[in-house]
Amino acid sequence: MEERDMFDEKDQKRSHNLTCPHCRQAGDYELSWLVRTKKRQLPPRADERDRAKFAKARSYMVRKDDMVACKNLRCRKRFEVAGVQSVAFLE
Repeated sequence: MEERDMFDEKDQKRSHNLTCPHCRQAGDYELSWLVRTKKRQLPPRADERDRAKFAKARSYMVRKDDMVACKNLRCRKRFEVAGVQSVAFLE
């Protein structure tokens, strides 16, 4: 059984305040996240090993965007997203 069988997936956008390293201007940027929420119950074809994995599994988000373009019209350079975790667990 694969990990995808234990989670429901959906795309979500969240706003983060980032600063461009080139022009030093701060702004709010929309970052894409893949949100994986744990299913309520395990599919019936699961064995003991899968049940143990499912018991330990937690809902989490994975950041999809690694680069963003600066919003300053004079700069417009692309920069790497730093300071925002690539994986975040949901409670």
